[in-house]
Amino acid sequence: MPQVTVTIDGKQYRMACDEGQEEHLMGLAQNFDRYVSHLKDSFGEIGDQRLTVMAGIMVMDELSELQKRMKGMETEIVTLRKTRDDALIKADKNDQALTGALSGLADRMEALAARLAVRKA
Repeated sequence: MPQVTVTIDGKQYRMACDEGQEEHLMGLAQNFDRYVSHLKDSFGEIGDQRLTVMAGIMVMDELSELQKRMKGMETEIVTLRKTRDDALIKADKNDQALTGALSGLADRMEALAARLAVRKA
């Protein structure tokens, strides 16, 4: 199992990960380090554990907001699909009505043409 060394708040941590996930883990650690650095810049030295907990809560808050947005988008997708399906059903009915009307008109035109042909003869 591969191992990588990540740096968070100036401290190095050796971590194991799945094969091929090294870059991903390092990127996650860099993002988390940004949260920790932001908090440290805002509040100063407040203790590693407290800083880590606060950064974790910030990450969870962001995750929660993203989950809410995703749920809203999923609801919107369902609504859009239903609207699309309803529109397709309506368009199909309109096509059938138009086809029926055109077929009826064609029948009437053929009947009229047949009567005109009989009169000429």
